[in-house]
Amino acid sequence: MSSVWMVLTAICLLGLSGAPGCLLSCRSSAGQRVATLLMAIGGVLGVVGVGTSLGGGSETSLSVPWFLPWGRFAVGIDALAAVFLVPVFIVPVLGSIYGLGYWSQPEHPDNGRRLGVSYGLLAGSMALVVIARDGALFLIAWEVMALAAYFAATAEEHENADVRRAGWVYLIATHIGTLCLLAMFALWRSETGSFALAPALVMSSEVAGTIFVLGLIGFGCKAGLMPLHVWLPGAHANAPSHVSAVMSGVMLKMGIYGIVRITALLPVGPTWWGGVLLAVGAVTGVAGIAYAIGQHDIKRLLAYSSIENVGIIAMGLGLALLGRAQGRGDLVLLGLAGALLHVWNHSLFKSLLFFNAGAIIHATHTREMDRMGGLAKRMPWCAALFAVGAVAICALPPLNGFASEWLMYVGLFRSLSSGGEVAMAAVALATIGALAVACFVQVLGTVYLGEPRSDAGDHAYDPQASMIGPMVVLACGCAAVGVFPMMAAPLLERATQDWMDLSGPVPAIEALAPLRWITVMGLSFVGLIGAAVLAWKMLSRSRTIGTTGTWDCGYAQPTARMQYTGSSFGDTLVGLFAFILWPKKYWPEVRGVLARRSRFRSVVPDAILDRLVVPAFDLVGKYLPRLRMLQQGQTQVYVLYVLAIVIVLYMWGAIGA
Repeated sequence: MSSVWMVLTAICLLGLSGAPGCLLSCRSSAGQRVATLLMAIGGVLGVVGVGTSLGGGSETSLSVPWFLPWGRFAVGIDALAAVFLVPVFIVPVLGSIYGLGYWSQPEHPDNGRRLGVSYGLLAGSMALVVIARDGALFLIAWEVMALAAYFAATAEEHENADVRRAGWVYLIATHIGTLCLLAMFALWRSETGSFALAPALVMSSEVAGTIFVLGLIGFGCKAGLMPLHVWLPGAHANAPSHVSAVMSGVMLKMGIYGIVRITALLPVGPTWWGGVLLAVGAVTGVAGIAYAIGQHDIKRLLAYSSIENVGIIAMGLGLALLGRAQGRGDLVLLGLAGALLHVWNHSLFKSLLFFNAGAIIHATHTREMDRMGGLAKRMPWCAALFAVGAVAICALPPLNGFASEWLMYVGLFRSLSSGGEVAMAAVALATIGALAVACFVQVLGTVYLGEPRSDAGDHAYDPQASMIGPMVVLACGCAAVGVFPMMAAPLLERATQDWMDLSGPVPAIEALAPLRWITVMGLSFVGLIGAAVLAWKMLSRSRTIGTTGTWDCGYAQPTARMQYTGSSFGDTLVGLFAFILWPKKYWPEVRGVLARRSRFRSVVPDAILDRLVVPAFDLVGKYLPRLRMLQQGQTQVYVLYVLAIVIVLYMWGAIGA
């Protein structure tokens, strides 16, 4: 079987994995187990197909006519597609295994089968998006992906009004992006003569620029680039946690893939393409992590952190576009390789963190971090795995986030002479790293350390093996890529060759950024930690360790209320970025000698959604119904409307002539 047929078979298995469950009892776990088995087989077959295609031993493309009057069923696998296919075939499979314990069918008889069907369609459609080589097929797969994500994210629709609201915001935002993609592909067909996604050798700079802008808006809506991110926090926060992991770790990257693929097909563009992506990425990254610091909901915090990481990836793509415009292969390689490696890295550590958040919610029945605390004593496995994900997402060695950002840092430093936007991007990347450390220190301290702030965690415990296992696999992936990033270098170099159009050979990553030193540093760091733990154990055996009270700062009876909360920890940083965040603070009123008990509350609403988009829709909803007077229900009136419009258009054309 050729690699392309392996991948197509894998897509069918993923897409139809939820169908058997519809034929079985809604109170039986048999259907969910069959779906997980089909997902696992499809994932393995897909990874094998991708590996076979990279080995060059089989056919990697297929193009046949189909039932539609335009386009063809054309698919293909290259190194660029392979980078995005690997997370598609791995993360949803792990999420399906995780769902056996987190969202078991017997506990959710009303919506479990619906979730299984939409979850499988989401995974299969994402893979089809990546291998599509025809605009019509791409749009069909894109729309299936959008609708499947909607039904998967709103599995609790009948129970929660917030879930319904988040689902409608997502549906509106994603179809606004789709409208831009329809315009983009229509312009592409008008210019090239077909929907085939093949490199355009000749195209005017104006048309190419328009296609780039339409693609950036359309794909940026899906990726979550600011200010097009409005759907993302609500959808990720309210979806089941394994769906959130797939949406954040994989589906957002479909937007990134679209930008990468369309820029690969367009001729070499001007430098402003790269400058725009650098600027948008920098704003998205800094604002995303600033919003994350101000959140009380652990899943909304992770959602905003995903926006931050999409911004980092966009900065890498901007650097690559800038290098391609200037004919500098070193910048192209460092920028694109860093962005593509971060696609992998984010799919690993963000899926790990969402799985971990799901385990916390499953144990405490709350998403509010300020009601948690002290969970490390009750959930030691989850605490250790969260620490791995936190270190990775903060881009600290020896885990994987460091390797991809290191490539981007090297590229930005090599290009500082190219202009001020590059220098600002380097500053923004450093700022993002510092804020990410503060953000996840806040989460780790608020959720896992200290004392319980409420009774929410009284009965918390580590989840079952079906939930712990996928987290362990992802944590091992973070460690493997972080310590041995050179394993990914050959694929990243081939993907860069597929993307760029430069004269001369592509430089090797090792010649520009010695990743082997990251391996040496990582192994040394692991060795030092192991030696320190061994020394501590040996010393503890030979010494008697006593217990004593903790220094109480002068308080005779400290309570859990005296701890820092997530709000108080991040208050300084929220105030520093108040010009972006526009926080709301509700101060308590203290009156009289014996005042009533009150509390301070700080809220950071989304400035774009809650302060601009929603008020605009409310305004339209208030005044637009007044136009109903035009709907008379009489045919002659409608004919008059048509006549009036024709006259206006005729006059417009006459003036233009």
